[in-house]
Amino acid sequence: MRKQHVVRLLSAERTVLGDLVAAGTAPARTLAHARILLKADQGEGGPAGSDARIAEAVETSVATVERTRHRWTVGGLDGALHRRPTGPRPRKLDGAQEARLIAVVCSTPPAGQRRWTLRLLADRLVELEVVDGIAPNTVRSVLKKTSSSRG
Repeated sequence: MRKQHVVRLLSAERTVLGDLVAAGTAPARTLAHARILLKADQGEGGPAGSDARIAEAVETSVATVERTRHRWTVGGLDGALHRRPTGPRPRKLDGAQEARLIAVVCSTPPAGQRRWTLRLLADRLVELEVVDGIAPNTVRSVLKKTSSSRG
């Protein structure tokens, strides 16, 4: 079976990875990914190990080896070693937009409807040009976080 993501390290990259593993002071995940890249190297003088052998040697899963290979081909050395930053996502609605949503919720529902549904609210916000587009689930989460009563 031909590997989809081939790792060919330059000598400078091999040196960086070797120093990183030798120092042993980086996070365990980073060290494991460095070892995976060193063992997966198909460049000149590289061991070019199979995913199963690499996973056994590094004591990880074959899926981790495959993901590390993929992240190396997409993001280079830095992308393969370090996790993408995960943090709070930006808010979909700012304070003024949330206020408009609450005002719509407190208004009378459209003709033929007994009450506002999340989909109707989302459509109404787009109709009023409060937002370009919004999912009903986002409307739900915004309403859930407000302390106002709908009734």
